[in-house]
Amino acid sequence: MTTLPFALNHMTTPALSVGAFFALARSLGITSVEIRNDLTDNAILDGTSAAEVAALATEYGLTILSINALQRFNEWNETRAAEAAHLISYARDCGAKALVLVPVNDGSGQADGERQANLKEALSALKPMLDAARIIGLVEPLGFDICSLRSKTEAVDGIKAVDGEASFRVVHDTFHHHLAGEPAIYPEMTGLVHISGVTDSDVAIRDLRDSHRVLVDKNDTLDNIGQIRRLKAAGYSGPLSFEPFADEVHGVADPANAVKTSMTYIEANI
Repeated sequence: MTTLPFALNHMTTPALSVGAFFALARSLGITSVEIRNDLTDNAILDGTSAAEVAALATEYGLTILSINALQRFNEWNETRAAEAAHLISYARDCGAKALVLVPVNDGSGQADGERQANLKEALSALKPMLDAARIIGLVEPLGFDICSLRSKTEAVDGIKAVDGEASFRVVHDTFHHHLAGEPAIYPEMTGLVHISGVTDSDVAIRDLRDSHRVLVDKNDTLDNIGQIRRLKAAGYSGPLSFEPFADEVHGVADPANAVKTSMTYIEANI
């Protein structure tokens, strides 16, 4: 078993079926996973039922931490409400503990005042839906310049404004924390940590994209080790979920060895 509470996001190996992905996690001694609703030819998009996913999780002895994700959650409308209802019911029925909430990331909804109002409107609408299903909403600020919710402070303020402390947590994503340049962390309000590294030191911070996100190693420029140390020192003891988006990770011949190497490196330095 690992000494840190590692988890595995399906984005680490998007070509694997859910069953193969679950088997990979267990082979690494990992007992917590995140499934996604944005992987073509895979659950949830391929029609795999929540009951099937739940049965597979039971078979492999896994906890499903989250479904990743309800996109554009802070642009609340009838379409979003329907998407939220579907994903929350799927999360409930497959045994997932949470639903990741990703903000609008196209340059719209960024004005001061507008951002906060949109956030509160969405959180207020989501809160009773999540509570009824006993699902936690994981708000994930993104560090990109064009994102409508970059700040964890703003996310936490919004959650508190709707009395949502029992319904919501924030995601600390090491990549987005670095991009946002916001020093504040909220260990008591953090429900999940996403970890990925960047080894290309020639790219300016503002030019970094998901395609640069690899597994964490000694060449990491995001200070994942420092971020994890700081979170742990401040009291965070929850999961650390691998979420690399880079094609070179997705195409690796031996994903088990690649993830294990990163796990060993992180454990040796924390």
